[in-house]
Amino acid sequence: MFMYTIDIAYVGRGLHEELVAYIADQQGYYADEGVHVALRDGCSWDEERLRHGATIGLGRALLSRLANGIPWVALNVNTHHPLFWFLARPGLTSLADLAGRRLAVHAPNTAPGCFARIVLRQIGLDPDRDIQTIVRPPGDYGMDLRWLHDGRIDAALVGSTMAPEAIAAEHGWQVLAWVGDYFQIPTVGVAVDPTYIHPDDPAVQAVVRAHRRALQVIHNEPNTTVRHIQTFLGRHTADEARAHYETFIAPYFTTDGQADLTVGATAITAVAAELGVPATVTAAEFYRTATSTL
Repeated sequence: MFMYTIDIAYVGRGLHEELVAYIADQQGYYADEGVHVALRDGCSWDEERLRHGATIGLGRALLSRLANGIPWVALNVNTHHPLFWFLARPGLTSLADLAGRRLAVHAPNTAPGCFARIVLRQIGLDPDRDIQTIVRPPGDYGMDLRWLHDGRIDAALVGSTMAPEAIAAEHGWQVLAWVGDYFQIPTVGVAVDPTYIHPDDPAVQAVVRAHRRALQVIHNEPNTTVRHIQTFLGRHTADEARAHYETFIAPYFTTDGQADLTVGATAITAVAAELGVPATVTAAEFYRTATSTL
């Protein structure tokens, strides 16, 4: 059978970025749709290389459209609640307690770093003046956990390479906040730069259909989903993986890949303000999920 081909890059690690594509691949949905997908690690790629294929990272795509004018469009959205958490040593019980403390966090011009700064400002902290920030690159957060354990830092923004609530319980630490509780943005899914890949390209639309099938698995087949999640959460028990799924994934991942444009508009305004650039794109222009075919 003739198959279309496409590269899809993930630009972060963990369930937030990879779960839907992983399920689509493992369940054979790409093959069903007649598309051969090469999943690429684009975490360290520059924007020029990234824009030649599809990307999962809608946050990064939005930032580069606002800051650099790269005309990314999002065709599928997995969730509006970013899977990042503020994890802290004993003695800190709220985000406000980060004042004067050492926080490991991504750079301000990255999507999770930008989101974290928006959250900190919401609770009245200036991330440049009120907190001692240690900029950390994307990864599995293993070094951040070591630094927390050793007392080198007081808190860290961590992603979904772990179940932070289980890690906190294990070490006697505290989950100060989930970013998704404070800041919503249509994030992770499928985006393309029409300069190189047309949104209606058959390979792109095949990927969108496969990912929407994977989203249905997340909602309709919890046992299958938890089994897949366990491949990402190797340090956790099956019960911990299921609790993480039931708390942060099943209630918040979309069923149909559609963006909430009201949420998107508010998020674009907040991101542009944090970056210090004009909001040059509307939610309807960037999130074109309604025009993607099933």
